Amino acid sequence: MLDYTLLSLFIPTILLISSTPGMCMTLALTLGMTIGVRRTLWMMIGELVGVSLVAILAILGVASLMLNYPTIFSVFKYIGGGYLIYIGILQWLVRGKMAIDNNLNNTQQITNKKLILQGFITAVANPKGWAFTISLFPSFINPGLALTPQLIALVFIFAASEFIFMMVYATGGRTLGKMLGKSNNVRVINRLSGSLLIIVGIWLALS
Repeated sequence: MLDYTLLSLFIPTILLISSTPGMCMTLALTLGMTIGVRRTLWMMIGELVGVSLVAILAILGVASLMLNYPTIFSVFKYIGGGYLIYIGILQWLVRGKMAIDNNLNNTQQITNKKLILQGFITAVANPKGWAFTISLFPSFINPGLALTPQLIALVFIFAASEFIFMMVYATGGRTLGKMLGKSNNVRVINRLSGSLLIIVGIWLALS
C-alpha cells in the first residue's frame, strides 16, 4: 500500500529539486556538449545508481551514520573532483579524450566504464545530496504502511526525475556544442566544457 497523498506532494517537490543546476546536471550539460547525448547516457547510468543508493540508505537511516564519518566523503570527493579537474585541464589543452576536434562527429571517446564510474562517484560523493535525502525523504514515508513499497516508489520517482532533467541538460549542451561548432569556435567549446568540468571538480572537492 502507498500513501498517494504524500506521493502527490513528493512528485512536484522532487521535480523542482532535480531541475535546479547541480553537480550532476552540470556534468550532463558538459558531456552532452562534448561527447553527445547518446554517450552521456553511460554517465547517467552511474549517476542514477548513485542517487538511488543514496536515497535508499537515507531512508533506511544508514546515511546519518555515514555523515558522522566525513573521511568517507573526503575520499570520494577528492578522487572524483580531482579526476574532473584533470579532464577539464586536458580539454583546455585540447588533448583530452573528450576534447573536440574540427569535426564534432570525430570526438575521441572516453570509455563507457569511466563514464559510469564518474557519474556514480559524482552522485555518491556529494554530501549535499546525502543531507537533502536525509532531510526530505523520511518526510514522505508513512510509518503506518509497509516500508518496502514506499521505498521502491520514492526511489523510482527520484531516479526518473533525475533522468529526465539530465537528458534536458545533456540535450541543451549538445545543441550549444553544435551551434558553436558551426561557427568554427571549436576551441571555445573545448575551453567552455573544460572550465565547466574544472568548476564541477572544485565544487565536488570543496563541498
